[in-house]
Amino acid sequence: MATEAESVSTELIGRLERAWNEADGRAFGEPFSADADFVTIRGEQLRGREAIAAGHQAIFDSIYRGSSTEFELTGARELSGDVILAHAMAVLKAPSGPLAGEHNAVQTLVLVRGGDGWEIAGFHNTLVAPQRR
Repeated sequence: MATEAESVSTELIGRLERAWNEADGRAFGEPFSADADFVTIRGEQLRGREAIAAGHQAIFDSIYRGSSTEFELTGARELSGDVILAHAMAVLKAPSGPLAGEHNAVQTLVLVRGGDGWEIAGFHNTLVAPQRR
C-alpha cells in the first residue's frame, strides 16, 4: 500500500506527464506553486508558475514538438507534515530537434501543502548522460 507521500507524488507527476504529452504548457504549470523554482536539464532556472508554463509551452511548440514523456516515481518521503521530498525518472522521446531520440532524466521535487492542496515548490531536472561502451 502506498504512503501518502507516494500517492501525492504519483498524482502530481502524473499531471505533469499528461500535460507534456498533450503539449499543454498551461496545464504543465498548474501543479506548481505561484513562486515555484524549476531548474531545467540545461541548468536554467525558471521562477514561478507562469514562467514555468510559458517556458514549457515554448519548447512544446519548438524543439520538443511531437515529443512524449513517461514519469515514474522512484521514491517519496515526508520531511514534515507539509513537505514531501520526491524523486522520479523520466524517459523523453523526441522525434526531431537537438535532443532527437530517447533520453533519461532524474528529477527531484519538493512538494508543499498549501491552502488548495499539494503543490510543487521545487523541481530540479537532470539529464542522465548516455552510457559509453
